[in-house]
Amino acid sequence: MRNVLKRNSMRFAAALLVALASFVTAPNAALGAAPSHHGQAPGFYRLQVGDLEVTALYDGTGVFDPHWLNGTKATMDGVVKALHEDPHMLDVADTGFLVNTGKQLILVDVGAGTWWGGAAFGRLEGSLHSAGYTPEEINVVLVTHLHSDHVGGLTTQDGKRVFPNADVYVAKAESDFWLSPEIAAKAPKDAQPFFQSAQAIAAPYIKAGKWHTFSGSKQILDGMQLVPLPGHTPGHTGYEFSSKGQKILFWGDIVHALRVQLEHPEVTAVFDIDPTAAAATRNQLLPKLAREDVLIAGPHMNFPALGRFHQDGSGYSWAPVVFTDQ
Repeated sequence: MRNVLKRNSMRFAAALLVALASFVTAPNAALGAAPSHHGQAPGFYRLQVGDLEVTALYDGTGVFDPHWLNGTKATMDGVVKALHEDPHMLDVADTGFLVNTGKQLILVDVGAGTWWGGAAFGRLEGSLHSAGYTPEEINVVLVTHLHSDHVGGLTTQDGKRVFPNADVYVAKAESDFWLSPEIAAKAPKDAQPFFQSAQAIAAPYIKAGKWHTFSGSKQILDGMQLVPLPGHTPGHTGYEFSSKGQKILFWGDIVHALRVQLEHPEVTAVFDIDPTAAAATRNQLLPKLAREDVLIAGPHMNFPALGRFHQDGSGYSWAPVVFTDQ
């Protein structure tokens, strides 16, 4: 009996050694069978500005075509050379921003939806859900201007309001320009899509009595100041929120190509209706923002599109917010 037990024990020990050896010699085969996960973290980022909770909402990422920039030959030759060395130099994002005041939920620009950039954009609504909010909860949408990459998220292609309970506010000069059939009829052919999309996007809100315009420095919301930013479009407007001595400026399209226009603020974009005024606005605004250390929300900065400017020689440097989970 004792011999039988001894033989069985030896067989078990040998089998165990074989099993362990197979595990040690081929662990990677088992691990390699695990599928890859291609998704990223949800597309939102929160931070506090005084008592305000500000959430950046990712809509998508694209590339700014160098042919969309206008500058001197020397500057543009430098851009082309730099782009060969760094193909990601003109990468841009499209971002909207949610401001929770404790009393209202306010969106500043809403991304492209399905009106610009194809499948590259249109993620803002999903980002809003990931951040813990729903479109039905939004009270106010502030529009910097009516280019479709900033307002496309308002309306579906079949004419439904994405934010059914929100009042939309836009500068009167902006609304009058893009929603005018007479101006649209006289516009160049390549500008026609901008008019068509603006009119289709605005239509359901106008019909519902949810489309509002403002002029001058009219007070729309407590703790928020209108900042006229002429040049890019006829009524291009920024929104500066203040709370407990802290400020954040939502500035629309003051800068498209960050790494070009901070070094060369005189460089303009083909989308600027008045390039001279757009460059002048940028040259006036940047030193002020750098001096006052104002937090900037720039829709086309790399996500989360929040940061500050610092003077850097004759140009400026961008200091993005540093990630924190607090």
